[in-house]
Amino acid sequence: MTLTGDLLIGATFVPATAGTMKALNPATGELIGPEFAFGGAAEVDRAVRLADEAFDSYSHTRPAERAAFLELIADRLEAVKGELAERASLETGLPVAQLEGETFRAAAQFRKFAIVVRQGRFLQATIDPAQPDRQPTPRMDHRMQKVALGPVVIFGASNFPISYSVAGGDTASALAAGCPVVLKAHNAHPGTSELMGRVIQQAVTDAGLHEGVFSLVRGAGNEIGEALVDHPLARAVTFTGSEGGGMALYRRAQQRPDPIPVFAEMTSVNPTFVLPAALAARGSEIGAGFGRLALYMVGQMCLKPAILLAVEGPGFDDLRDAVMAEVRKVAARTMLTPGIHDSYLRNVRRMEDSGATRISTGPDPIREWDGQSLAYEVIGEQVLAEPALREEVFGPSILLVRLTDLEQLFQVARAFRGQLSATMHIEEPDHADAAQLLPILERRTGRIVVNAFSIPQEVSYATIHGGPFPATSDSRFTSVGMSAIERFLRPVTYQEFPDGLLPESLREANPWGLWRLVDGELARD
Repeated sequence: MTLTGDLLIGATFVPATAGTMKALNPATGELIGPEFAFGGAAEVDRAVRLADEAFDSYSHTRPAERAAFLELIADRLEAVKGELAERASLETGLPVAQLEGETFRAAAQFRKFAIVVRQGRFLQATIDPAQPDRQPTPRMDHRMQKVALGPVVIFGASNFPISYSVAGGDTASALAAGCPVVLKAHNAHPGTSELMGRVIQQAVTDAGLHEGVFSLVRGAGNEIGEALVDHPLARAVTFTGSEGGGMALYRRAQQRPDPIPVFAEMTSVNPTFVLPAALAARGSEIGAGFGRLALYMVGQMCLKPAILLAVEGPGFDDLRDAVMAEVRKVAARTMLTPGIHDSYLRNVRRMEDSGATRISTGPDPIREWDGQSLAYEVIGEQVLAEPALREEVFGPSILLVRLTDLEQLFQVARAFRGQLSATMHIEEPDHADAAQLLPILERRTGRIVVNAFSIPQEVSYATIHGGPFPATSDSRFTSVGMSAIERFLRPVTYQEFPDGLLPESLREANPWGLWRLVDGELARD
């Protein structure tokens, strides 16, 4: 597939109207062609208006038709996995094999959402039949289903350039819900974004759908993002990135004449608590596993286990030594962008200024934007006194917290803000203490892990990738997993409708064969 650098607005390739850029290879510092087009407010308006034109027809596609479209995207992604991974590696410094794995994960998400669409449970079809003879007053017929919100604006993420970018879970879940997508490509991987965008664009054409179902735009600075959030036809926004970026979009969306939801995934340190019996039994094993996963992908993951907490006692020195050993052996590697690298250095200095003591250092960087593996240690009193020590450091650093007793562990746990995940390592003698810690964690995260780590995360029906602020802007929803579709739906009740005017999901004959809640009971007939 030959890259053109154009914007993809509906079925049209649109050249630059507001300048161009080239991709950067962060491993070499070289710029990579072609010239990638920037657009502005006019291109945003065209893309969102096309999406709005597509909405009525696309949101009313039958489950089988929409599911087939999602599966077509999955097939096309896998067909270009080699080319996609090669280009993504040039633009990110990540290994080709890892990026091919991302392509398979991206395709798997589309296929799983196709299953969700075919099952139709996301519609939550509910029927309360008329009861004309009910006393003292008759009951009229009420039928409810979920409907799509409308055009969705998606900001592509930087850290997973395939599985959480153009062809990521936000796009898959929005399309599954019946929402056309206008995607702002991340400028860190423009060629990768174009390849994925063209896969989806061609799938729209081949499925016979309205061209406005998908568009890809790109721009410099904040102007294009602001135009997307401000557009009066946009109905929702998704974002993955920093707390500052996510909250800027959130506040802007709330200041519109008609505020719209912003589903922002922002910041998390994913604390890992090691309780005393587990520490004594498996301190070295836990420390090594934590260190290995904290430094994976140069620590550039929203689910990176960043802070390790344990009460000083039997096994603590083994835990500490294992973490230090992992750090010493993990070579510095290129970070995704110069900006991410510079932010990493600033945040490391912030930790040091807040009193963290460096206890282990990895091999020296070789290239300009290499991230060096580092481990720091603090005591519980420092974490309680310095909020900066509880903030995310996006990159290959670890913070070990030495606690005096379990009461301090509970106190520190209460000091954390919202998280995407939290982990407990426990043995049977720890169960009573874990039961005390559990409600503290439930109030602060959407996912609690026992005797494993915050990564890897399965993309499944039970997956929750969300949590209270500042992990996300709305803790009621997830951005990963099959229930991510819920972000883009709203309920509508149809009262006293003739059967022929009802949506097919609510008609008496149940033509789609859905499981429905009929008068409070699940039924399929």
